[in-house]
Amino acid sequence: TKGTSFGFVAALPHSVRGRKLSDPGPPLSQTLTSLVSLLQTLTSWSDEIPPLPHPARYGNPAYRSWHARLSAEARALLPLLSSDELSPAADELLPYLLDSFGNASHIDYGTGHETNFAAFLYCLTRLGLIREEDYPALVTRVFVAYLELVRKLQTTYCLEPAGSHGVWGLDDYHFLPFIFGSAQLIDHKYMKPKSIHNQDIPDNFSHEYMYLACVAFVKKVKKGVFAEHSPMLDDISAVPRWSKVNSGMLKMYKAEVLEKVPIMQHFLFGSLIKWDLCLRWKHGSELLHVRIPSANGMQLVVPFCAWFRGFPSEIHE
Repeated sequence: TKGTSFGFVAALPHSVRGRKLSDPGPPLSQTLTSLVSLLQTLTSWSDEIPPLPHPARYGNPAYRSWHARLSAEARALLPLLSSDELSPAADELLPYLLDSFGNASHIDYGTGHETNFAAFLYCLTRLGLIREEDYPALVTRVFVAYLELVRKLQTTYCLEPAGSHGVWGLDDYHFLPFIFGSAQLIDHKYMKPKSIHNQDIPDNFSHEYMYLACVAFVKKVKKGVFAEHSPMLDDISAVPRWSKVNSGMLKMYKAEVLEKVPIMQHFLFGSLIKWDLCLRWKHGSELLHVRIPSANGMQLVVPFCAWFRGFPSEIHE
C-alpha cells in the first residue's frame, strides 16, 4: 500500500508547494464540492450535540452520539456514492470514512484516523472521482475543512490522543498538515523554520499556512516552554530549509505511521487498496510476510500474537 496510497500522500504536498490557502484556483469539481459540504455538515453537528457534564479530562460521551449519527447518515450524506456505477464501491469506502474522525468506543483520535481519511480520498482518486488537477484544492479546501472539523471534535468532546508519542510527537493528534504545511512554505522569501518562535508569525499567517496553524494550535493547548512540551518541533525549527523539513516529514510519516503495527493493525484492505503481503514483521534478522484474507474479500492486519495463536493466514519467510 505504501507504493500506492503513500505515493498519493507524497503527491499532495507537491501540489501546494509555495501556495497560500487563499490563492485562487479553478472552480471546485463536483466531488470536492460534495466533500466540503459533507465536512461542513459534520462540523455543524458538533453544535447540535453539545458535550455532556463529564468529570474526566478526556472522553466526553456525547461524542458517541455524534459518531452514531455519522454511522447512520454517512451514505446519504455522500450522494456521489449512490449511483449504480459506484454503489458497490461504497461498501469499501464507508469504513474508511467512518474511521476518519476518531473511535467511538475509546473516544479518541490519532494519526491512524487521519490516515483513514487520506485512504478515503485515495480511493476516490482510484475511482476517477478525484483527478490530479484537483490535488491543490483537495489540500487547501477539503483537507483544511477536515482539519477544522476534527480540531473542533478534539476540543468539544475532549478526544483522547490515540497512539500519541507524548512530548516526543509532532502533535498529539496529527501528522499530515505538517507535511502539507511545510510544502507550502518551501522557498518562502522571509519565513524560515525558525520563524515559528516569533509569535507574530503564527499569529498573523496561520490562516494561510497549515504548518503555522498547527504550531499555533500546539501553543494554544499546551502550556509552558515550547522546547519542553514540543521538543521535536523545536528541533525541526533548527533545520535551515523548508524543503529539508518536508522531505524529512514524509520519511517520518512512512516510518512512524504507515509502518507502525499499533497504528496500522486496524486498517482494512480490499480491491481499492490492496496489500497482498500486508505486513512485514521484523524478528531479529527474519522478515515475515503475512497475507490475511477475510470472508467479505477485505483484508485485516492483526498483531503477531494473533497469527501465532493460529489466525488463518499464509506465512512466508
